[in-house]
Amino acid sequence: MEVAKGAGALLSYDPNLRLPLWPSADEARKQILSIWDKADIVKVSDVELEFLTGSNKVDDETAMKLWRPNFTLLLVTLGEKGSRYYTKNFRGAVDAFHVNTVDTTGAGDSFVGALLCKIVENPTILEDEAKLREVLKFANACGAITTTKKGAIPALPTVADALALINGA
Repeated sequence: MEVAKGAGALLSYDPNLRLPLWPSADEARKQILSIWDKADIVKVSDVELEFLTGSNKVDDETAMKLWRPNFTLLLVTLGEKGSRYYTKNFRGAVDAFHVNTVDTTGAGDSFVGALLCKIVENPTILEDEAKLREVLKFANACGAITTTKKGAIPALPTVADALALINGA
């Protein structure tokens, strides 16, 4: 991470919490938060937000407890309720797409992958709320489509799949 950061890379972090893989919940929280001060973009799920903050609320005030000055973007994914975004200059929410969910495995990864792909194409989206909202709509579509089939990899959508969902086809 230090080498990448030194080379000017944008560092994204999704803790992808799996408590059974950790010796304890306290150790998981400690290690996950140890990376917070190095990341530029952090994505947490609603469950991870509750776990990391110790709060049972999923709201802006709780999300901002995770904010760090080094962040460019903090995202909270809310499953069927969409996603919320926080930057230094603006914050808001983007609605979910409602689909027939079969398996949620990989939805967060699909969301983050779609977001990062769009950031690589145009890094200025992080400074423009309208552009960021459009990209998050695309990411939400990708995450939603991923839930419509069993298994993470077979369910990953194409750009055409995501655009079809966005355009209501």
